[in-house]
Amino acid sequence: MNDWKKRLDIVYSTNPDYHYQQEDEDEKREATLPKNKQLLRVSLDKRNRKGKAVTLVSGFRGSDEDLQELGKLLKMRCGVGGSAKEGEIIVQGDHRGKVLDILQKEGYAKSRII
Repeated sequence: MNDWKKRLDIVYSTNPDYHYQQEDEDEKREATLPKNKQLLRVSLDKRNRKGKAVTLVSGFRGSDEDLQELGKLLKMRCGVGGSAKEGEIIVQGDHRGKVLDILQKEGYAKSRII
């Protein structure tokens, strides 16, 4: 990677002794809690969705990659679309019971419907 790409936030420094500090990829990545320690909440949401119901899984603590993987699993098993971002998984339609069963079978024991 080019040196200028490593220092994205600093354009120019007049200090000749200044050393650009950068975070490692591992430091940026939030450690994912084990499945049995995750406290996931499954709820039905209709707000700001033009009356369409979605199943919302919130409370996930971990990396974006793990969130995407769990979201993909839930969407695939329910046979619907959705998205996973910012610690929340959106599954299209009212699938609260099915999502809760899937989460518990996968080892997310502390999951509950709100």
